Amino acid sequence: MDVGARSSPLGSWWQRHGGQALALTSALGITVAVVVFREQLVALRGLGYAGVFLIVGLGNATVIFPVPSLAVVFAAGSVLNPLLVGLVSGVGEPLGELTGYLAGYGGRAAIRDGARFQRIKLWMERRGFLTLFVLSAIPNPVFDLAGIAAGMVGFPVAKFLLACWLGKTLKGVVVAYLGSLSVDLIGSWLR
Repeated sequence: MDVGARSSPLGSWWQRHGGQALALTSALGITVAVVVFREQLVALRGLGYAGVFLIVGLGNATVIFPVPSLAVVFAAGSVLNPLLVGLVSGVGEPLGELTGYLAGYGGRAAIRDGARFQRIKLWMERRGFLTLFVLSAIPNPVFDLAGIAAGMVGFPVAKFLLACWLGKTLKGVVVAYLGSLSVDLIGSWLR
C-alpha cells in the first residue's frame, strides 16, 4: 500500500468539515473582536455615512451578543439625511449578518436544542425568504437565530442577503426617520 495514499483521521475530518470549522471560527472571532473593541467602534460615529455603515455592519456581525446598532441609526437619522442613513444601514446590516449565517453553516451540529431555535429553523425550512424578511424588518433579539438556521438548512446566501437587505433597509429607513422626527419634536418642546 502506498504510504502517501493513506489519509490520517484529522486529514479526512478536515476534508469533510474544514469549511464549516473555518466559517464557525471566523464568525466567533468577529463576535469577540466587536465585543472587545466596542469603545473604539463608538468613535466611528463621527465618520458620517461611512461610520454608520461600519458600526451597523460590525454591530450585526456579532452572534448572539447584542450590540445596539439601531441606536446609531436613530442618532444618525437626527443629524444626517434619514433616507440615506436607512439605505446605508440596509446595506451594512445584512453584510454583518453573514457571520450568523456562517456560524450556522459551520456549526450544523453545534446548535440543536432550544424550542425557539427549532421553531425558527422550521420556519426557515418552510418559508425561508419570508421568515428572514419579517425578522429583519422588525427590531428583535432572535434574528441571529434565523441567520444561524439559514446557514444550517443551506438557504442560498444570495437569497439570504436579499431578504435581509429588504427587511433591514425598511427598518433602517423607519428608525432613521424616527430619529429625525425626534429632534424636531424635542426642539419644539424646548422653544
